[in-house]
Amino acid sequence: MDKLKQLKAWLEESDNIVFFGGAGVSTESGIPDFRSVDGLYNQKYKYPPETIISHSFYLRNPEEFYRFYKDKMLFLDAKPNAAHLALARLEQRGKLKAVITQNIDGLHQAAGSRQVMELHGSVHRNYCTCCGKFYSLADILQMDGVPRCGCGGIIKPDVVLYEEGLDQEILEKSVSYIRNADMLIVGGTSLTVYPAAGLIHYYQGNKMVLINKTVTSIDGRADLVIDGKIGEVFESIGG
Repeated sequence: MDKLKQLKAWLEESDNIVFFGGAGVSTESGIPDFRSVDGLYNQKYKYPPETIISHSFYLRNPEEFYRFYKDKMLFLDAKPNAAHLALARLEQRGKLKAVITQNIDGLHQAAGSRQVMELHGSVHRNYCTCCGKFYSLADILQMDGVPRCGCGGIIKPDVVLYEEGLDQEILEKSVSYIRNADMLIVGGTSLTVYPAAGLIHYYQGNKMVLINKTVTSIDGRADLVIDGKIGEVFESIGG
């Protein structure tokens, strides 16, 4: 059977679908992939991006961290693309039970998805590191330099930096969703960022679909591999 027809057939017959996605889901919305040829890792800065967005650097040099963060990690004009919208529709139909994402842009929620496990946090949530008060992205953008709370504490984005661990509750929920899924769609991820990438190994079914532009380490394990952009794939099947 044609790969796209197979994908569509599995979507129709499944009612416990889980989606696991990475940066490639957002690139079609104009958000660069950190690890792509034209991604942030290949641009020139005073410090390497991996250093700037590490926990120790954030503590040591919050001014430089925030300068980079506001300049290169916030994409205020980005809109949900065909992949985000298709997944939201699948959830509304009762077929998709959860989106598990490595992205921090909030585009799945903007598209209408409700059950979203954000493994690496979100730019839309920010907290004072002293008193814990919540601040929105709009609040942060109105502050110059290092954003500070009324109590004087520094406000930190609720995103997982290098050297920081993932939220255990979100990890456990993600494992449960994947373990119980009858269909797992993995899209737009190179599966090189751990521990997030390791979650897919909890899938126990026989409908693992991998949609990606490049070869990954689990191509051989997937039940269906589709080479291409995930938004375009969903558009082509009328998702």
